[in-house]
Amino acid sequence: MSYLEFQKQEVTNLSVSLKQEFIRTNRLGAYACSTIIYCNTRKYHGLLISPIKELNNELFVLLSSLDETVIQHNTPFHLAIHKYINDYNPLGHKYIESYKNEPTPTLTYRVGGVLLQKEILLVEEEDRILIKYTLLKANSKTTLQLRPLLAFRNIHKLTQANMEAKTKYTSIENGVSTQLYQGFPHLAMQISKKNEYISAPDWYYNFEYTKEKERGFACVEDLLTPGYFEFPIATGESVIFSAGLTPIKTNSLQKLFDSEIKKINPIANFENFLRNASQQFLSRKNNKTEIIASFPWPGKWGRDSMVALPGLTLALGDVQTCQDVLDTITEEIHGYMYKNVGNIEHSNVESIDTALWYIRAIQHFSKHTSLANIKKRYAKKIQEIITAFKSNKSDIITMHKNGLLYLNHADKALTWADAKIQGKPVVPRWGYVVEINALWYNAIKFALEIIPNKKFQEEWLPIPENIENSFTEIFWDDSLNYLADYVTETHKDFSVRPSQVFAASLPHSPLKDEMQKHAVLEIIKKELLTPRGIRTLSPKSPLYKGECKGTIQERDIAYHQGSVLLWLLAPYAEAYLGLHGKSGVTEIKRIYNGLEEALLTHGIGTFSELYDGNPPHEGRGAISQAWSVAAALRIKKLIDNFEQVELTKEKK
Repeated sequence: MSYLEFQKQEVTNLSVSLKQEFIRTNRLGAYACSTIIYCNTRKYHGLLISPIKELNNELFVLLSSLDETVIQHNTPFHLAIHKYINDYNPLGHKYIESYKNEPTPTLTYRVGGVLLQKEILLVEEEDRILIKYTLLKANSKTTLQLRPLLAFRNIHKLTQANMEAKTKYTSIENGVSTQLYQGFPHLAMQISKKNEYISAPDWYYNFEYTKEKERGFACVEDLLTPGYFEFPIATGESVIFSAGLTPIKTNSLQKLFDSEIKKINPIANFENFLRNASQQFLSRKNNKTEIIASFPWPGKWGRDSMVALPGLTLALGDVQTCQDVLDTITEEIHGYMYKNVGNIEHSNVESIDTALWYIRAIQHFSKHTSLANIKKRYAKKIQEIITAFKSNKSDIITMHKNGLLYLNHADKALTWADAKIQGKPVVPRWGYVVEINALWYNAIKFALEIIPNKKFQEEWLPIPENIENSFTEIFWDDSLNYLADYVTETHKDFSVRPSQVFAASLPHSPLKDEMQKHAVLEIIKKELLTPRGIRTLSPKSPLYKGECKGTIQERDIAYHQGSVLLWLLAPYAEAYLGLHGKSGVTEIKRIYNGLEEALLTHGIGTFSELYDGNPPHEGRGAISQAWSVAAALRIKKLIDNFEQVELTKEKK
């Protein structure tokens, strides 16, 4: 049995299988994504979703789905399943015998005496989807019919039947090339053997995307089929369908499929699955290496990328990619500001802390490279960042005489808790914010380590001591025994939230009392820790929301009011092991091993953006999140480091 495999009883149960989604990406930003039974439930689902250079490199759904029909004795058996407004049709999922997720998403269908296997594969260095059909068994002559359904629209939009869509096609080797709208590239659809193409352009109406309906978005669209391909298939024969932005020699498709499948690391355990999942977030294009924050609505988020970077690269020994990503973002940070470019719901958000997470990522990187390299590449930018914070030239943030940073506006969402309603933050975190100042202290201490300039040292050396004296005074409460989340001139917010963990986890901590660090971890463990990650708010709070679902507004309210974030487990593990040493490894291994179960839900083989605060902690949001996967990899690396030390001691 495959490491992640679902049998007929699970796959044919729509209440289960429609919640389980897969994602496959390439190195150019394209992806394929759907539920495990290929019933699209999101507008972001499709078999070839590609960035279009001619259209500002925005992502477009080109091939939405490919419907298969098995024909025996002139009787058609439709293998597809679609959700329309009123019903599901056809009901091809009833023929599915099993689904396995590796080495690539694979379905096996049983139709009478026919056993048909379907494998999909996204080519790594070009925008091309390959779908391989293998007839494992058949008792009589079998014909396979493939009907593509096309969208040619932005991933955030929907399309309806219209007169502008061009239905003409050009015949190419074993297939056709079509361009629905002016300005788009052509889509070349080909098959690895000779076939009959029947041109029969038609609109299919009223596909309903249930996930979009649940999220309160427009959810109905029409798709165009240009026609269908038909060909006989013999027992033991494999036939490959290709859809790409350029035509291909069809006699090379089998070789291409075989070479691409070899690039996928074999899956034998939990860690290998994480390693494979980590690669989907790395994008190399136009001499830039970037981290895509999430799928299926990819965005470029500086904060998320910097938090994820050490786990996706350094934890796997990939030092060069870490440097490449840091070099890319170095050019994009100006002063302390970085302009996030996210998805359509959360775009162009100014994040005050991205520059501090950038410095933290460099600090991770410094453990894997020379000090000379750090100085050469990043010292100037780090000095620029902390000088900009200290300059007080913006009304957004001020460095006070006590050395702490103060966010001046309650109506701006500048920290990682950035969900907003009508432009206002759901969780107004302003004034002295706990993780901002922990990161600030750590950044200054690190800068002093790598910038030996005498003038710089004289200017900055007194500031950390000043922060140490004021941090505890501002944030700590002896009666509560934990840190405030934020403090203004008139209010101290002691809601039990997870951001205080960074004051205990960072290499340079403004908390000098070890007992205070222990207390911080104790309150987090007691009220926030779950098997999927750490809650954003204690269930004891009257504002707590145990499920992140419903309308856009309801989800935004719940996002930082109780939802569980897996990425916060990494700093928790750092802090825990930092305090407990080797005696803490057993507890962190328990947390890490408990995450494996989440691979079977929501995003199959990966980790979700967030999970419900209440059991069973159902996955929500993006089906695959970079910093979630990265956190698990970092935790595994922390465990390995401790165990390696012990092994070395035993050998001595």
